[in-house]
Amino acid sequence: MVKERARILVVGGGYVGMYTALRLQRKLKRELSRGEVDITVVTPDPYMTYQPFLPEAAAGSISPRHVVVPLRRVLDRCHVVIGEVTSVEHTKRTAAVSTLATAEERKGATFLEYDELVLAPGSIARTLPIPGLAEHGIGFKTVEEAIGLRNHVIEQMDIASSTRDPAIRDAALTFVFVGGGYAGVEALGELEDMARYTARYYHNVQPEDMKWVLVEATDRILPEVGPEMGRYTVTELRRRNIQVLLDTRLESCADRIAVLSDGQRFPTRTLVWTAGVRPHPVLAATGLPLTPRGRLKCTAELTVDGVDHAWAAGDAAAVPDVTAPEPGTETAPNAQHAVRQARVLGDNIVHALRGEPLDAYAHKYVGSVASLGLHKGVAQIYGRRLKGYPAWFMHRVYHLSRVPTVNRKARVLAEWTLSGLFKREIVSLGSLEHPRAEFELAAGGKPPHSPSDDSNGSS
Repeated sequence: MVKERARILVVGGGYVGMYTALRLQRKLKRELSRGEVDITVVTPDPYMTYQPFLPEAAAGSISPRHVVVPLRRVLDRCHVVIGEVTSVEHTKRTAAVSTLATAEERKGATFLEYDELVLAPGSIARTLPIPGLAEHGIGFKTVEEAIGLRNHVIEQMDIASSTRDPAIRDAALTFVFVGGGYAGVEALGELEDMARYTARYYHNVQPEDMKWVLVEATDRILPEVGPEMGRYTVTELRRRNIQVLLDTRLESCADRIAVLSDGQRFPTRTLVWTAGVRPHPVLAATGLPLTPRGRLKCTAELTVDGVDHAWAAGDAAAVPDVTAPEPGTETAPNAQHAVRQARVLGDNIVHALRGEPLDAYAHKYVGSVASLGLHKGVAQIYGRRLKGYPAWFMHRVYHLSRVPTVNRKARVLAEWTLSGLFKREIVSLGSLEHPRAEFELAAGGKPPHSPSDDSNGSS
């Protein structure tokens, strides 16, 4: 039994936020029905994005709506508030929340009171003060960015096939990706594979006309799969005529020209930035102890170090790795740990409410899988290295088992099955980004959005 009525506030609806709330919802089912517990989830979006499927969504292998999980359906016993926590005053157990309604009412943020606080706001893209990056860079962290990038790539092929200007054609068919981690390599691999397939339907665009460039500041890519698989990935990408530039940095992308630290210059209309993430800025507005990198200092029990009634996990938390041989090692901020931490976090909140001892989070890293396009991949699982088709198949099996809800599993599996039987979709729906342009023109308003008005060149 819960000792007294508890109000639990979960900040964030990503991996940790959704899975923690889902765990609490299951563990405290009776308490919720009796009104002894109240769970509120504050999240900017009404869905959780399964980010490992973003590259396949960008390539058209999975429908965008199957990459996301609707929170209101899954968390039917929780209060889901669409908004953002702007600050936390933990001594008073209050959080300032900004929603769409508060913006319309112009009354400022509302305040939510809580007894237990779960901080899981995730992370945002880590950018650098590079000239032109804010104006011309494209991120790859949300489903909207993934679908927008797919539309953009196909539109660039349309531009290249329609122009007689060799400079415009060359810039349209040059695609630069910055960052050699999971997001960059998988996005590049899937989109290059998709564009190569799409080129067969253009009479004047050939796969060899396109230039794909991967820029990485360190001396290797995909460090999670180990040095050997990283070197194999570089070799495999170069066999596909993809330029992999190691120990190289992007110094400028002003005027749509990617200038690299080795002196190379690439006129391009597509620059995708996937060079890491940083903790969400809301952590700095909580007054809770942070590490030098801006993450919350946490214990192995997933409590905020030295603070009562505050919990954290995932990208926002620096959690000690009790399985590591070296003391002071922290768990990696990835989905593998986030999902498992959320389970322990939910259980520990229940233990705390019932006056029971807490569990320590302990999980030994089992390995990593990465897709490099259709039927291509690399993997290192329990020390065993896989590459090519077996690694790609393992990638799909693993992530199918991890995507939330049976509904999503069935839909994704059905799409994969159908995509194996029929041809790929090569349609660009760039007009979705400006749905009112047609009506505005018909109503005598401003003309439709033109590519020249868009920093990314997308119409």
